[in-house]
Amino acid sequence: MSKSKLIEVVAGVLYNHEGAFLLSSRPEGKPYAGYWEFAGGKVEMGESRLTALQREFIEELGIQIQSATPWLTRVHHYEHAHVHLHFFRIAASQWHGQLTARENQSWHWQKPNASTVSPMLPANAPILAALAIPTAFTGKLKSGFSAKTNHQLMQIQPYQANLSPNTLVFATASQLPTISQHHPRSHIWTICQNRKEWYQAQSTAAVIWPLRNQHDRQQLLNLLQQSDIPLPIMVLYTENYTDDINWMALGVHGIIKESENV
Repeated sequence: MSKSKLIEVVAGVLYNHEGAFLLSSRPEGKPYAGYWEFAGGKVEMGESRLTALQREFIEELGIQIQSATPWLTRVHHYEHAHVHLHFFRIAASQWHGQLTARENQSWHWQKPNASTVSPMLPANAPILAALAIPTAFTGKLKSGFSAKTNHQLMQIQPYQANLSPNTLVFATASQLPTISQHHPRSHIWTICQNRKEWYQAQSTAAVIWPLRNQHDRQQLLNLLQQSDIPLPIMVLYTENYTDDINWMALGVHGIIKESENV
């Protein structure tokens, strides 16, 4: 594989007040013209990632981004370029203006798990999968977690060998080597408590990071500050643990709270 330099790229998951996110088509004259993507582009020399995101949204869609929350990162190797993608979430309250197709592109508002446009830019498939994960769950490590999404109940259970391959499950990092191959990694979330377990979890769909004490808290803070985050992290507030950190502002995907009331 080529050793060519990675190009730093930013992309924004822009939300409206109905909770839908924006996809736009790539204009004629660009690689993958007609493919759908999250708006954004290359970080120019001397720009911060947020500044680059703000500039790209003005240039492409004519809207002002006031602030944005770091989220997932991906490295993807296209035929024409190797890119290091930095995705941001942009809430409806974080932008203003009138959407305008400044590059003669099309756009559509989309709901998670209900895509109506194609083809998608290849690098974005894991991002769409992550967007389908709700940001708030409740439950217990011993029995599982649940969340309501689009008037449906999403459940994730502790792994057991007799469960259907289509069942969403969670397991510890130490369990991963022994989990039957019939259960796809795309249906497994991994419980992690340190950097070694984090690296072991990279082939799975998401990570659950339990917070039981200040050590767990610091381990996660270090990870978020020092590492790329290619898959969603769900912070699990175990019973009797509290803090005042806005984890989602630091790049965490969502929060799980231990509760019997699910």
